[in-house]
Amino acid sequence: MQDKEKKHIKINKIDRNSEGHPYKKDYNQNYKKSQNNQCEISIIIPLFNEEESLKELHQQIKNQLEIINITNYEIIFINDGSTDNSLEIIRQIHYENPNVHCISFRRNYGKSAALAVGFKHARGKYVITMDADLQDDPAEIPNLINKLNEGYDVVSGWKKQRYDPISKTLPSKLFNAVTSITSGIKLHDFNCGLKAYKSDVVKTLHIYGEMHRYIPALAHWEGFKITEIPVQHHRRKYGKSKFGMRRFINGFLDLLTVLFTTKYMKRPLHFFGTVGTISFLAGLIIDLILSIQWIAGAKNLSNRPLLWFGIALIVVGVQFISLGLIAELITKQYIETKKDQYSIAEKF
Repeated sequence: MQDKEKKHIKINKIDRNSEGHPYKKDYNQNYKKSQNNQCEISIIIPLFNEEESLKELHQQIKNQLEIINITNYEIIFINDGSTDNSLEIIRQIHYENPNVHCISFRRNYGKSAALAVGFKHARGKYVITMDADLQDDPAEIPNLINKLNEGYDVVSGWKKQRYDPISKTLPSKLFNAVTSITSGIKLHDFNCGLKAYKSDVVKTLHIYGEMHRYIPALAHWEGFKITEIPVQHHRRKYGKSKFGMRRFINGFLDLLTVLFTTKYMKRPLHFFGTVGTISFLAGLIIDLILSIQWIAGAKNLSNRPLLWFGIALIVVGVQFISLGLIAELITKQYIETKKDQYSIAEKF
């Protein structure tokens, strides 16, 4: 009898710990069970302090999926360290709709981290991403899926008519133009949150840092077929934008990172070697011309700074080539070995 009483006390302890959350169940266990079966559509929604819009967004998505007769779906909210009541609202939505799940970070990691974790857990044949601020329209989901069925792997939304301030639209146009030229893929809106993917794409791409802006380019370089369609864009209904001007500076820096890590990841010598060879040859030509002039007696090298500049170019060229050779010996598998680098508080 004493053993039974002890066991009963332990069970009561566990029950008391969950009293603060009337909707709380064994979410991790239920989530693992749900991961065993594939569904038709996974909708991934990163969010940070969007408590006002969550219920309305869920209802819009649910209504839209009912219209197109899709019942086997999942909605994955990625709570990116929200400090408002977002997590509790999602918990209530999950209690009402078991197709809704949540992965909650302990702190704010950024949109790329949220999408990376969402992609990892998505089990849908098609994966839709959208923002949680109600500016992306769930009514576009059928259009995105129909475009995927035409043979494309990624369909990116194009906010042809944007309801954002000029402080966002002008830098965005410049950003998209530069990205389109450098990436070799012609899209009007790389950073639109509303996108559709086939499952193979999200399981292939590795998103980190702030690489979410370049997902179409990354997919393109992996050999996937990319297109875009115009989508409806709405004014922000609640709260305010979480993004500042700094993201555009970071965006161009990330573009350099993307170009290097995708085009030259497996052949860094092609990058460093090209720069080094150009520098070496330029310095060699400069010093060769000066040497010929000196031999001919036309010029005195003691007062020619150009000689030292040529020598510096040769040295820099050798260093770049050496750096490329060293880089060829280094395996850059950090992301592969650190897949679970984000501290997740809970899943449900």
